[in-house]
Parts: sequence; structure tokens; C-alpha cells
Amino acid sequence: MHSNSPQPDNDARLRLLGELLRLQARAREQESADALAFFMVNETHRLLPYRQALLWQGDCDLLRAASGLATLDSHAPLCREIVRWCRQWRQYRQPQRLDADRLDAGDRALWQEYLPPHGLWLPLTGADDLALLLLRDSPWPENELRLLNELAGAYGHAWRSLTASRRRRRPRPNRRWVMAGLALLVAIMLIPVRQSVIAPAEVVAHRPALVRAPLAGVIDEIVARPNQPVTRGQVLLRLDSRELQNQLESARQQFAARDAEYRQAQQLALSDADAKAQLAVLASRREQGRAEMAFLQAQLARTELSAPRDGVAIFDDVSDLLGRPVSVGERIMQVADPQESELEILLPAADAIALSPGAEVRLFLNVAPDRSQPAELQQIGYRATLTPDNMMAYKLRARFQQQEALVQIGLKGSAKIYGERTVLIAWLLRKPWSSLRVWLGV
Repeated sequence: MHSNSPQPDNDARLRLLGELLRLQARAREQESADALAFFMVNETHRLLPYRQALLWQGDCDLLRAASGLATLDSHAPLCREIVRWCRQWRQYRQPQRLDADRLDAGDRALWQEYLPPHGLWLPLTGADDLALLLLRDSPWPENELRLLNELAGAYGHAWRSLTASRRRRRPRPNRRWVMAGLALLVAIMLIPVRQSVIAPAEVVAHRPALVRAPLAGVIDEIVARPNQPVTRGQVLLRLDSRELQNQLESARQQFAARDAEYRQAQQLALSDADAKAQLAVLASRREQGRAEMAFLQAQLARTELSAPRDGVAIFDDVSDLLGRPVSVGERIMQVADPQESELEILLPAADAIALSPGAEVRLFLNVAPDRSQPAELQQIGYRATLTPDNMMAYKLRARFQQQEALVQIGLKGSAKIYGERTVLIAWLLRKPWSSLRVWLGV
């Protein structure tokens, strides 16, 4: 333990002097600022005893190291309070005794609860805003302050050497090379590049013949199969005709009754004037029944939907259509020539670029991602619409320049669409600038 005697004997003086010299030499041997910080808070105890040592670094406004700890959480509540006190003590350029009485009531209670009663503020000479805070249970006599002040000078010199050497090792950029690099960067940013965007695409039929429901009903039978070759006039599907057949049978019976009534009136008209007067009315009713029967026969014939042209039947699945109610004019399927297809592209509104008809398009099918199919942009949607994936997108259409056998209706992939030329920096900043405009509301 430290002795408070003002006149230590010669052996004690020699021991302290020797320890001071050893600490100064070892401090200068440290290879990094972190190693020196750890050394100062832990090895200074060899010269004079203390219970706690903290190193405060003012330029970072934090506690750099603490005795007995390999790492220090500088954001801990107690550490933040001590840093606040250190900002008040930074005005002291010489060793200064500290205690809780120098603080206000709230800080005094915090000191008394967590820290030893006697503190020493030890600024490191030559190192700006760097100080040791030493804390212990006994007061700090004047002779120990002088001894620690000598050690603080060595610590400050070692710290300055390490931080200054780091600054010296950092190469200063040559102004000429910096200007050349900037000029090269500007030249690269001004390189003309071709704008492009990638969007999901699907091979669809070009001008397909639509098969629509001629009357309201329920799909009763699907004769064709998906992608089945069909010929003009071939039956594709049938609607449920039972209700129409019942109506037709009823119409036939009514017509037969009206026809019999009309014939009977014809015979009576030869001798009965009243029967002759009713003959025109009965004839009209008979013709009305004939027209109703002909109409129902025509409707019954329309329950069979035939192919309007040669091609393949295009629809998803038989089970999706079978039993589905349809209204008049509702599209059921398509019939198209498999050799006449085009590309439907859904370009997300967020990725839209300036495009014009005739732009180059390359399709990469999912079934053959290593090969591209060339196409030419033909049609551009004038406004974005909501897709089944809840995405706002523009609908584009492109025609294949030369359709290969690999390209089949229904296949999906990714289309790369090429736009106008622009400089590289404008192409790189297009999306960030669009996002910034949305965020700023301009």
C-alpha cells in the first residue's frame, strides 16, 4: 500500500525512480494506440496504487480504455456520465485532484455510489485532449502528483509518436494524379451507352380468332384439347342444351296445337262466317309458333362452337372451362396459327425508359436461357395498367424477326428492350433520380 509519509527513504525513492523509467521505456515500445491505451490504464499501477483508471480521448469524446477490461462499452450510462464530467475537467492542463464535492447533488450521488472517493485528473503532456482519470480510496499527496506528471509527459510523447507516425504513413495524394483520375472518371461517365431494360414476357398468338359464347349458358363439354390442331368448322366445345331442348319441345307442341286449330277453322270457314273471320288470327298465331320453333332450333345449333379458322386451340385447362357459366360475348378460347406469334411484354412502370416502335428486343426463354430470340418492338401501351401480380406495368408487343421452332405460344421468359443512347452517368443515375423525385414530390 502507498505510504503517505512526505519523506520516503532512499530505497523507496530509488524504487519509484526505477519503475518510472521502466514505464517510460515500455510506453515507447508499444506498437499501436490501442496497445498504449491498454498499457497506460493497467501498468501505471506499478508506479502508484489506484483502484480504477480511465483514459479519456477528447477528440472522439469517449472513454478509450479502462483498467481491468479488455474492451469498454463507451455507450454505457455510467461511461456517458463520466465523459460529461471529463468535458468539464478538460480545462485543467496540470494534474488536478478531484472528488465528489466538485459536482452537483445528482452527480455527487452517482460518484459516491460507483467510484472511489479520491480522483486525479492527469492530462498527458503533448497529446491534445487526452487524460488519465485515476481513482482510489486514499488522497493524492503532492510528491505523487509530481511523479505522475513526469510519467504523463512520457505517455503523451509516446501517444503523439504513434498517432503522428500513422498520419505520416498515410500517403499524400499527388495533385497531378488526382486531377488525372478525376479527368478519367469524367471521361468514363460521358461514354455513350445504350439504355436497356429487362421485363417479363410471354409468347402469344398474333391476331388470333376468338371463340366467344354466342348465348348465355354453361359449358357442358370440351371437345378440343389445349394446343390441339383444329380445322375450320371443327367442333371445339358444346354448351348445355337441355333447357333449349325442353323449350323447343314445348314450342313444337304449341305449334302442333295451333296448326290443328287453324286446319279445323279452315274447314268450318266454308259454312260458318264466324269461323272464317277467325281464320286470319289463327294463321298469325300458327306462324308465330313456327317462328319460335325456328328460333329455338337456331339457338340449339349455336350451342356447338366450331373453329373459325385452321390452327391450334389455345386455352389453359379443360377442367377450368368445364361447367363454367358464360355470358353472351364472353371469350372462351382462341384459335391461332402456331407459326404466327408475337411477344407480349409487361414493362414495370418503375423501370420504364424512352422507347419507340422499331426498337430492338431480345427474348430469353425460360426453357432456353442461353439463347436469345431477336424481335422488333411494334406497339407501346400509352398508360400503365394493373397486372395480375398487382404491379403497374406498360403492355408492349413485339414481332419476331425470324421465328424459330423453339418459339411456341405460351412460353415465358425475359425480354431485354433497347432504348435510345445516353451518357453513362445519366444511365447510372436514372433510378436514383426517379426515386429522389418521388421522395421529394417533384
